[in-house]
Amino acid sequence: MGPLSGIKVIEVAGIGPGPFTAMMLSDMGADVIRVDRAQQVSGGDPSSPPADVFNRGRRSIALDLKSAEGLEVLLDMVAEADALIEGFRPGVTERLGFGPDVCLERNPKLVYGRMTGWGQEGPYAETAGHDINYIALGGVLAHLGRKGEKPTPPINLVGDFGGGGMLQAFGVVCALLETSRSGQGQVVDSAMVDGAATLMTMVWAFRAMGIWDDEKGVNMLDTGTHFYDTYETADGGYVSIGSIEPQFYAELLRLTDLEKHLESKGKTLPGQMDRSHWEDLKGELAEIFASRTRDEWCGIMEGTDVCFAPVLTMGEAAEHPHNVARQTFVDYEGITQPAPAPRFSRTPGEIQRPPAHAGQHTDEVLG
Repeated sequence: MGPLSGIKVIEVAGIGPGPFTAMMLSDMGADVIRVDRAQQVSGGDPSSPPADVFNRGRRSIALDLKSAEGLEVLLDMVAEADALIEGFRPGVTERLGFGPDVCLERNPKLVYGRMTGWGQEGPYAETAGHDINYIALGGVLAHLGRKGEKPTPPINLVGDFGGGGMLQAFGVVCALLETSRSGQGQVVDSAMVDGAATLMTMVWAFRAMGIWDDEKGVNMLDTGTHFYDTYETADGGYVSIGSIEPQFYAELLRLTDLEKHLESKGKTLPGQMDRSHWEDLKGELAEIFASRTRDEWCGIMEGTDVCFAPVLTMGEAAEHPHNVARQTFVDYEGITQPAPAPRFSRTPGEIQRPPAHAGQHTDEVLG
């Protein structure tokens, strides 16, 4: 029984961050009922669940929310729920008849989670967008990538999930905690542009302190240094190095023999924080790492304090001994997928059920 056991959440089906929020809440024990569109019902066989593990853990009811009957069923569910999450553009749920005012009138203790890219107001609020756009406007994308190259989006992890779904899950749980004290519900306005900006708070602090340059690829954490970067190995693999602190940097020097490598070329080892030598030292380390395979470097660096890890694909990550020992990934219903996180000592989360076909649990939920 997870820490959110006993909490009932209605997820009005959407894409990206909304389903991620619902998955996180379900993994932590909440009873999440996904409201799918009636026209999506295809009569799938419950014994053969969909492969979309993003939708794991929830029951599905199919409703036509543009009909009076479908809307009334949703509002009846709202009356018994603790939270509702939706990801429409501003004003859409109001036009459909289940906006915050209507739902809070039915259930004054309801937490109403709204997930958008731009937020509920502002010049961009009514326009379409995706993760890449939200992190661009939030001041994130301009800083992702190497010096002299165009910005590189990190898949859709920062906007949709870190700054979106995870932020909304945090907001909903915060509001539920407050409701347990006040007895009053409220609206949670989660915007991916806000969340992406929030994730950059430490970088904003570095900028204010004068230790971060607006130019990308020249700073300590954005591949500007030789001691915080990835390097290709002899077999075409890659390793990651994060030897920031002096004691960890000393380990990097010891395990790569960088000083001796430089002496063989008639060069001397400069200070770690001498920016004028960072680019040259990256080239020297690239030569060193290219001299051995990824597995050979694992044999040399794993178990040390150099701050090292091999760069793994998803398939490799699922099989790595550390992840296996921690059960970071699990096989559920024949599909390998990330396990619920974070972990709780007394009320651990778990995957409650495989992904549902649209409308699979309609009779059960109505009953």
